[in-house]
Amino acid sequence: MQSTAKATNQNGKQEIPDKLYFRIGDVSRLAGVKPYVLRYWETEFHAISPKKSGTGHRLYRRKDVELILEIKHLLYEKRFTIEGARKAIDARGKSAGSKPAQAKPAQAPLFGAAATKEVTAIRRQLQEILEILQ
Repeated sequence: MQSTAKATNQNGKQEIPDKLYFRIGDVSRLAGVKPYVLRYWETEFHAISPKKSGTGHRLYRRKDVELILEIKHLLYEKRFTIEGARKAIDARGKSAGSKPAQAKPAQAPLFGAAATKEVTAIRRQLQEILEILQ
């Protein structure tokens, strides 16, 4: 049987494994919530935006997992409502500064609508490699 204990660091915060992508089952175990709760949170918190694999599986990035853990903290420990947690997340995003907005234009030629055929082919090959490794 699997252990339900979660690894924590010295600060008492939960450690997130050093992986590029996490499947919904992995995130469910890390956060201690059922997968249907994660799917519901995706509809309520638009900042949670997992990518979809070629087979339709949700692939969460580290920032998604960190946000999910923060949402769980707000909802379960601080007893916020969904609306209150959404406002707290939005306020946190606005107060974080404009650094992400500055990074976006530099990436736009690579990942925007004008992506070349080579970039699309490389992206597809990398996704296939990721599927093989998982």
